[in-house]
Amino acid sequence: MAEHADLDVLRDRFARALDGARGPAGGPDPAPYADDLLRRWSQPQRHYHTLTHLTAVLDHIDALQEYAAEADVVRLAGWFHDAVYLPERSENEERSARLAERALPEAGVPADTTAEVARLVRLTVAHDPADDDLNGQVLCDADLAVLAAAPSAYAAYAAGVREEYHFVPNDAFREGRAAILRQLLARPHLFRTPYGQRHWEATARYNITSELEMLSP
Repeated sequence: MAEHADLDVLRDRFARALDGARGPAGGPDPAPYADDLLRRWSQPQRHYHTLTHLTAVLDHIDALQEYAAEADVVRLAGWFHDAVYLPERSENEERSARLAERALPEAGVPADTTAEVARLVRLTVAHDPADDDLNGQVLCDADLAVLAAAPSAYAAYAAGVREEYHFVPNDAFREGRAAILRQLLARPHLFRTPYGQRHWEATARYNITSELEMLSP
């Protein structure tokens, strides 16, 4: 788990996003909700989808916030998007969205805002937001930004994903992983925000192509 100072920073970031999303009416103390999410993000089955990934997604949302319609709503979606994560299960995004639908109203978030957070979480199944979905574009770009990481960071990401799927035989993992990467490369754009297209697109395509070559038998 992260150092205590890092956890305090994350708690503060959650509280600020929650306050921004629930508006002047406020609500209960955000600390218990932050602590529940931090516990979830620290579970032992996680090797890539960890507090480090959460922090990176939040940082990337901050970098892209000018493109969002509601930046704090996107930040909350970042907190919830992999809050439920079991690698052997296929419905993690749905279960994460349902967690948001249960927790956020209790935390004082209006119904329409809660619905938007849940919609954004579900969008991370395919990372394919509509052309006019500004919030969705920011969240999806922030989540996929790891694809444009420096070579050592990208290698650590790929290794973390493999470790999470340690129960999958090597040949089956290589085949499945390669299929996902080819689907990504086939898209006209990996990133939908102007910043993402300008700063991340080329590097991400290079990294994905390099990983595909390594996965080839």
